[in-house]
Amino acid sequence: MIRSLQGTSLVDYPGKISAVLFTAGCNLACPFCHNPELINVDLLDEHLNLSHDLVIKELNERVGFIDAVVLTGGEPLLYESNIELIKRIKEETPLVIKLDTNGTFPERLKEALKYIDCVAMDLKASPENYILATGGRARFSSVRESAFLLINQSEVSYEFRSTMVPGFINADDVLRLLDEFAPAKIKRYALQIFRSEKTLSSQLNGMPAYPQGYMEKLAAKMVNRVEDIQLRI
Repeated sequence: MIRSLQGTSLVDYPGKISAVLFTAGCNLACPFCHNPELINVDLLDEHLNLSHDLVIKELNERVGFIDAVVLTGGEPLLYESNIELIKRIKEETPLVIKLDTNGTFPERLKEALKYIDCVAMDLKASPENYILATGGRARFSSVRESAFLLINQSEVSYEFRSTMVPGFINADDVLRLLDEFAPAKIKRYALQIFRSEKTLSSQLNGMPAYPQGYMEKLAAKMVNRVEDIQLRI
């Protein structure tokens, strides 16, 4: 279910100008989510759903101004119908496709990999803290399966990313996550600063982020285990 379409973005697909499709609804309830308006169930009204035909039409009208499309959310793989949309975008437009996902639907991710060019997958906490970080809705086992799907293929570029939220994930947790995937060397890992202006849990509003130096020290500890480390401050 596509909630809205942003016509142009310079930041959502690395190195490309993209349109962004926002999926309404998510299977998680991460307290630090910065898109809480896409989680609430009242947004799943059919009148707020863009048809696939309309999406394809809008994308083709932007060809020449954009060269990519990003599906984000919410959680795009919450709906099997979005895989059909991804397939149509691949077949009916010249655009390359990036998928943002929380990694909790490995079977759907496996199907989507046939049609997409890039994946950004969230790693929200250490394995033992996944229940806390996802509002009690996910365990790490499905995320691990999705991560290995990405690690063990070479056709689709990927990045893992962690929003560094104090109280939910720290430097040791990120290193613990890398241990899960050893001895594989991760292609790209993005460390994102936490911004507390808008969060699902009002208790996190205004909470200070980790200092930039803290994230830089963590990045330095990751250099032998990640090919490309991105600091998004």
